[in-house]
Amino acid sequence: MGKKKVRLTLNLQSTGRHDAAWKTFPPTSDWVDGIDYFITIAKLAERGKFDAIFIADRLGGLDRTGSVRPWRGLDPTVLLAALARETSHIGLASTNPAIHGNPFLLARQISSLDHVSKGRAAWNIITSQESNTLQALGKDVVLDSEERYRAADEFVSIVDALWRSLPPEAIVADADSDTYIDQSLTRPVDIRGNYFRGAGVLPLVGGYRGQRPVLFQAGTSRASKQFGARWADALFTSQRLPELGRAFSEEVKGLAEANGRSRDSLLVLPGLYVILGDTEAQAIARKAELDDLLELEPLIQQLSDALELEISGLNLDKELPYAALEGPASTSLQTVRRQQLVADAKGRGLTIRQLLFNNLSGGQRVIVGTPEQVADDIELWVDAGAADGFTINIDVQTSGFEAFIDGVVVELQDRGRFRREYEYDTLRENLGLGEQVRADTLVNA
Repeated sequence: MGKKKVRLTLNLQSTGRHDAAWKTFPPTSDWVDGIDYFITIAKLAERGKFDAIFIADRLGGLDRTGSVRPWRGLDPTVLLAALARETSHIGLASTNPAIHGNPFLLARQISSLDHVSKGRAAWNIITSQESNTLQALGKDVVLDSEERYRAADEFVSIVDALWRSLPPEAIVADADSDTYIDQSLTRPVDIRGNYFRGAGVLPLVGGYRGQRPVLFQAGTSRASKQFGARWADALFTSQRLPELGRAFSEEVKGLAEANGRSRDSLLVLPGLYVILGDTEAQAIARKAELDDLLELEPLIQQLSDALELEISGLNLDKELPYAALEGPASTSLQTVRRQQLVADAKGRGLTIRQLLFNNLSGGQRVIVGTPEQVADDIELWVDAGAADGFTINIDVQTSGFEAFIDGVVVELQDRGRFRREYEYDTLRENLGLGEQVRADTLVNA
């Protein structure tokens, strides 16, 4: 058997993941609401044979983030539906909450995207309760972690049941008996939970050709991992060291087995923020040029929040005061984030200043180097069982993405670790999940 194939998804971040990327562009709003720009990126992702693109949406009104860099304004499902008509193989993952809104509307929305894209839709499930989100939705009740995932479990249970409520075989289209849908073959839903309710039959087959849309989910808390092991096909995560990534993968795949699933049915895709150069020195210089465009104070505040330690009064050219970071943080999730940052800083001997500029991806791992070095790193993680692939963050679009495709992707292809062509037509099949139907045997509907 050959070596395990690498899975790649793209975090679609308009101008790029670096907070100063937009400063290298002409002044315009096209990077926020310009459909042609997003079409360009989607087509690049498809040229690079990526599995999927997703938009890490933050549901809520305009906040401080939107005043210092381009914000996420477009509804992700609407945008992805438009991109579906401009592409043919790339997966399209829409970020939507599972503790806000209505399960029926969400089930129809994602199912519609799956039909429009002919089997390339995914739902990236989130359970965030940011104050900006609650304010925009007119909510003031904050659920604790355990209750939040109980609510999310009800929401997804209803969505999943609705997706199965109209199986393809129920559409008999029998003109002689004046019967289009045989009601006896439908599976009506009637779920009454503590948080959500749902009843009836979804008025369309839940997924294209009866396959359920792919489910993505992110999180590192115990409750989140248990939830993901039950429902998700792939997990987005932030892991900074291969040993931590391996431990995470082992845990969630074990939880999947406990839910009656195979280990291979759950993919782990850590975030990886890549800055490339033809040489390592050029990559370092590219990052430094972008970093020089940033204000220091917001970075200090961001790291202080992540560590739950005020660092503004510390000597930035010294190491972190590790003794002050030994206790637990305010939440289990915050504790995991802190542990990741501390482990990374200790392992690489970073000063506080260096850590400030290596925390630009919201806690995800940063790698600066040549395409060969990045490909080596990706192989190391996959072969060590620390990841099935990665969710790639690009420093500046589209130049950084073109460099990744023409450099890292080609390198992985030459090593036999990544596809040269899409083998299947649907996202589920390209990810190696579920029944595999050859693309050349499919008939366009």
